[in-house]
Amino acid sequence: MAKQCKYSCDTAAETLEWIKAIADFIKPFSFLINAHVVNFFKDRLWEAVDEDWLQCLSNESVESLLLIPSGIVQDHWPTSPKEFVLTLKSLVYPREQADLKKVFPNFQPTSLNSVLAQGMNLKKKHEVEVLSAIVSSAASAMRADAVIDVGAGQGYLAQVLAFEHQLSVVAIDACSHHGKVTNARAERIKKHYMAQMRKFGSGNQRLNVPQTIKCNIMSLETLKSLTTMSSHKGDVEQPKPIEQDLELGLAGRGSSLVLAGLHACGDLSVTMLKTLLECEEVRAVISIGCCYNLLSEEGFTNAQIQYGFPMSCGVKSVNLSLGKSSRDLACQSAERWKSLGKDAGLHNFELHAFRAAFQMVLHKYFPEVGTSPSIGRQGKALRRKQQRKIIESELQAEESTYSDLPQMACNMDEACSVTHSGESEAVNTSGIRSDVDALFTKMSLHTGSTCERTTSTDKYSLFEKFCQSGLCRLGLKPSDNINFHGIWKGVEPYVSLIGIYWSLRAAFGPLLETLILLDRLLFLQEQGDVLESVMLPIFDPAISPRNVAIIAKKPDAGISSHHSSR
Repeated sequence: MAKQCKYSCDTAAETLEWIKAIADFIKPFSFLINAHVVNFFKDRLWEAVDEDWLQCLSNESVESLLLIPSGIVQDHWPTSPKEFVLTLKSLVYPREQADLKKVFPNFQPTSLNSVLAQGMNLKKKHEVEVLSAIVSSAASAMRADAVIDVGAGQGYLAQVLAFEHQLSVVAIDACSHHGKVTNARAERIKKHYMAQMRKFGSGNQRLNVPQTIKCNIMSLETLKSLTTMSSHKGDVEQPKPIEQDLELGLAGRGSSLVLAGLHACGDLSVTMLKTLLECEEVRAVISIGCCYNLLSEEGFTNAQIQYGFPMSCGVKSVNLSLGKSSRDLACQSAERWKSLGKDAGLHNFELHAFRAAFQMVLHKYFPEVGTSPSIGRQGKALRRKQQRKIIESELQAEESTYSDLPQMACNMDEACSVTHSGESEAVNTSGIRSDVDALFTKMSLHTGSTCERTTSTDKYSLFEKFCQSGLCRLGLKPSDNINFHGIWKGVEPYVSLIGIYWSLRAAFGPLLETLILLDRLLFLQEQGDVLESVMLPIFDPAISPRNVAIIAKKPDAGISSHHSSR
C-alpha cells in the first residue's frame, strides 16, 4: 500500500506548489524534526508523540520499523499513523532510476575495465560509469572544450572522463593529498593506455590526462575565477600558487565548459549552480549533492553572505527555515534503513539509547560540558567486543566448521582499537574491516541472532563501558560517585521507544532532501528562459541512495531536456 507522488516539478509554478505542500506538512511535526535525540531521556521526547502511535508501533518488529522511512505501512495499523507515513511518502521525490537513454540520446554507459576501476567499490564504480556517460553525452552535444570536475576527490570521475571518454578535464579538490593520489593514479592508468596504443599500432594518438588543481572553493567568486581564468586572467585576483595552477590547468582550453560534481558537499553544489548563471564560459552543470548538514542557511550563525539554503525566492516567500537538526536529518537514507536488517537495526537503536542515557550522565554530573558534545563512534567497538565474546563462548561449547574464525577474532582487538582511537572505519585501509565483516557474516549464519540474546545485565555492562569511554574522550575523569546503574535503571523502561522515535523521525529524511533539491531546481527555474533545468534520479537507489542529479544548461548548449516528472 503506497500513495504515488502526485506532484510535478516541470515548471516553476508546479515546483513551488510542491514545496508549499511539503512546508504545510512538516510544520506540525517540528517537535520531531528539530529534536536532538541525545536528549531523548532527559527531555522525555517520546511524550510529544501520539500515544496511540507509540502503542501501535511498540508491537511491531524491528524489520517493520526500518521500513517506515521507505513509506511502507502495515495493514493492521490504525488510520492515523498509516496516513502519516503514506502522505509523507507521497510528497517525496521518487528515486527509481530514470530511463537515461530516453533523456540523453547519446547516452552510452560502458563497464569500466579493471585498470580504471581500481580502488573503486561497487557503489563508486556504478556512479562513475553512469555519471561519466551523462557528462560525455552533454559535453559532446554542446561541443564543450573542457569538463571541470568540482570536488574531484581521488579523481575517479575525472580519469574516466579523460581516458575512457577522451575529454579534456580539470579536477579541482581542496585536499592536496587527493591531488597527489589523483596524479599518481593517472600516471599508472596512462602507462596502461600507452601500452595498449603501442600494441595496436595507434602510438601517435593523443592521450588526455586530467589536470589537477588544489583549491578550497569557499565562495562563488573562487569558482568563477577557475572557469574564467583562461580568457580573463587579469580580472580576478587569486593567491599566486592557485593562479599558477589555474593557468596550467585551463590555459588554452577554450571558453565552453561543463561543470560536473559527484556528491559535491554542502554549499559546493549550490556554488556550481550559481556559477552556471554568472559565468559566461560555463554552459552546463551536472550536480549530485550531498552532506546537507554542511549547508549554510540564512538566519543561522554559520551562514555567509551567500547562503546554501534557501536559494530560491519561492522558498524564501514561504518563510521556512530548516536548522542544523533538519539538515542533518536530510542526510538519512530510506534505502539504507531498509537494508539494515534485524540485528543491525537493533544494534543501531541500542547505540542511540546508550548515547541518550550517557547524556543523562553528563547533565547530572558534568553540567559544564554543554548540550550535546561529540564523543565519536566507540559504541560500535563495544558492541563488537561483546559479539566476539558470544562467538568465543559458542566456539568453546561446540566445534566450529570455520577454521579461520580464531584468526579473524584476534583481528577484532585491532579493529576495535582503531575505532576506539577515533579513526573512521571508512578510511581503514589495513584490511581489518573486511575481516570483521566476514566474521559477522559467519557469526550470523552460525549462531543466529545475537542481539536478541543480550540480557538486561549485558546491556548495563555495555552502557557503563560506553560511558567510561565517552568520558575519557571528553577529557573527563570518571569518579566513584557516578551512579551509572541508577541512571540506566531509570531509562531502561523507555529504551524500546527510541527505535520507534528514530524510525518516525528518519521518515522525514527523504522529504527534507526533496525540499532542499526542489529549492535548488526552483532557483534555476526562476531565471526564466536564461536556463533550462531538470531534476532526475540517475543512479540505482539500491546501490547509491543519494541518486538525484540537477542538470542545467544554457538554451543554446545543445543538451536534450526531455524529462518526465512523476
